[in-house]
Amino acid sequence: MQVNVNVNGDGQSHDVEPRTLLVHYLRDACGLTGTNVGCDSSSCGACTVHFNGEAVKSCTMLAVQADGEAVTTIEGLAPSETELHPMQQAFHECHALQCGYCTPGMVMAAVSLLDEVPNPSEHDVREGLEGNLCRCTGYHNIVKAVLSAAGGDA
Repeated sequence: MQVNVNVNGDGQSHDVEPRTLLVHYLRDACGLTGTNVGCDSSSCGACTVHFNGEAVKSCTMLAVQADGEAVTTIEGLAPSETELHPMQQAFHECHALQCGYCTPGMVMAAVSLLDEVPNPSEHDVREGLEGNLCRCTGYHNIVKAVLSAAGGDA
């Protein structure tokens, strides 16, 4: 099937198998490997992207469901190639990553969380990110980074 998706502001058009997951479409057809495949069962959140502005786990969607829609990946989050998105900057400054595998999905989920809850409490952050797993147990600094990006105490 032919799909046309606005990915990070660029039109992408590819012929895909109807069963192709969005995460595989982004990585294989679009060449955007920042979106990670962690479990293929929606358990870990490493594949989180923004679909029409909402955080979704891209392993739970088919590429054909994104036809005619907008997807933002970690590669499209920063305003330019020379500057980071405020959430990416906060993750950097707060040392909110260890191995980095969960980081793209965690950042995308955190940005979406702040869109919904601009001034979250620590509890709000922990609850809002509970669908994204960090296998290195880096949660303390991840929460710290999200609170910092929100302008709160880190």
